[in-house]
Amino acid sequence: MLENKNNIKNKDSKFWELDKILISHTVIDYNSFGRNQSKNDTEFVRLHFGLQGSYHFNYRQLKNSFQLYGHHNNIMYSNGLDIEVENKSKRIETFGINFTAESFIEIGQNGNELLKRFTNKVVNKQDCILSNQWKTNSFKIQQVIKEIINCPYQQDLRNLFLLSKSIELLVLQADLYSDEREPVFIKKSIDKKRIIEAKELLTSTIEKPPTIVELSKLVGINEYKLKKGFKELFGTTIFGYVHKNRMNLAQKLLLDTKKSAKEIAYEIGFSSPQHFSAAFKKEYGVTPNTIRENPDSIIK
Repeated sequence: MLENKNNIKNKDSKFWELDKILISHTVIDYNSFGRNQSKNDTEFVRLHFGLQGSYHFNYRQLKNSFQLYGHHNNIMYSNGLDIEVENKSKRIETFGINFTAESFIEIGQNGNELLKRFTNKVVNKQDCILSNQWKTNSFKIQQVIKEIINCPYQQDLRNLFLLSKSIELLVLQADLYSDEREPVFIKKSIDKKRIIEAKELLTSTIEKPPTIVELSKLVGINEYKLKKGFKELFGTTIFGYVHKNRMNLAQKLLLDTKKSAKEIAYEIGFSSPQHFSAAFKKEYGVTPNTIRENPDSIIK
């Protein structure tokens, strides 16, 4: 790949290579705002997920450009890649799954009508994008991406896990884009941007998140639109998002550190170890100490 590195301060990339699938997670820190060009001659169906940052994205094979920010996703196909990215923020984080055309066709032809239409274009080697309107990553999509990035398996099980999760992301995207309902609460791009900002604030303050009143003031949107718009964009309530993230973090800390359940309870924002234990058992079906002693004991 040819890439202009003059404007890049630091680039951290992680790759997982499977048979006919390439998965990548990239975080780029820029020195300043500017344009960077990338080229290669690969033929891939590209599942693209933006996780952080704002940028102008020009895709020459598709003869189209997009203004993207925050959490977004789409599916694109081209024989060769020639893109120009103009960063509008100092950090951009992306995640991608590249299927060879042959492997994608085998999967996509068994999908819903939307995916079948897209797959037919791939069969005919027609450069294409699933939709010109990029969708916001649902909560479930974000969770599957995290599972891939933190893949706990090795060797053959690792490859099987990554393959299953790659197909799961494709299914989630196909389902997301098949919903053609017009947004009810979030019709303006500025409101969408503010709600994505609210989600980022919740993620960064998971141990002590702001109240809905505080959050609405921080991002400049009224409480009603914030609550309704958050559910519309991410498929979960603000409380549900905070709770699920706390549980996921608790599970990771229990398995990857030697911190006690009591320490973890306070670290992730619970008022007492008893409340944490009850919430954890309700979420996973086992107590925090049980999962530490037997990591395979989670029932959901």
